[in-house]
Amino acid sequence: MLTAKTKSSPPKSRNTRALPPRAWQRMLSGRRLDLLDPAAIDIEIDDIALGLSRVARWNGQTLGEYGFSVAQHCLVVDDICLHIDPAITPAHRLMALLHDAPEYVIGDMISPFKTALGFDYKRFESHLEQAIFIRFGLPAVMPAPVKKLIKQADRACAYFEATQLAGFNDKEARQYFGEPPTGYSLTITPLPDNRAREAFNARFDALMKLKG
Repeated sequence: MLTAKTKSSPPKSRNTRALPPRAWQRMLSGRRLDLLDPAAIDIEIDDIALGLSRVARWNGQTLGEYGFSVAQHCLVVDDICLHIDPAITPAHRLMALLHDAPEYVIGDMISPFKTALGFDYKRFESHLEQAIFIRFGLPAVMPAPVKKLIKQADRACAYFEATQLAGFNDKEARQYFGEPPTGYSLTITPLPDNRAREAFNARFDALMKLKG
């Protein structure tokens, strides 16, 4: 009597092990950045400038031929900090320029989505920010007054972006982002990514020289 035979799978090797999930990203500089344990030595300004120039604010939902990049946003925040406090040090201006630098890896996650995620996104972001600051000779943690100033400038920049690019009316923008700084006006023209990258790198180099 013939019996049906089933094809069995070959036995698995006892030495076969599943690789852990990848938590690092290879940068164009050749650096490999571990997102769970970022090391300052794996951070390069060219990678940051490239990434930020290609990350759009407002998830790209803005007017104009080009998206408004995080790189250009950081330049404006530095300008506003200098307007609010003309005595700001080059090191603190560098912190302003790099305040969104972690987004070169993790992207510009809009605030409503951060709220919806349900995990400590800020803690994850702060570890990467600390590594970036250390890499460029800055304190790992922003001094409280500097953090407050940068937050004020960041919200002011968001006001101008909201009213000029993202479809907010003035009243709505003031409700969410507060009053723009007294005596400061801004007309935003989004730059193509290569020009935003060049401007970001030029500002970084200038501030590093001033910082000494």
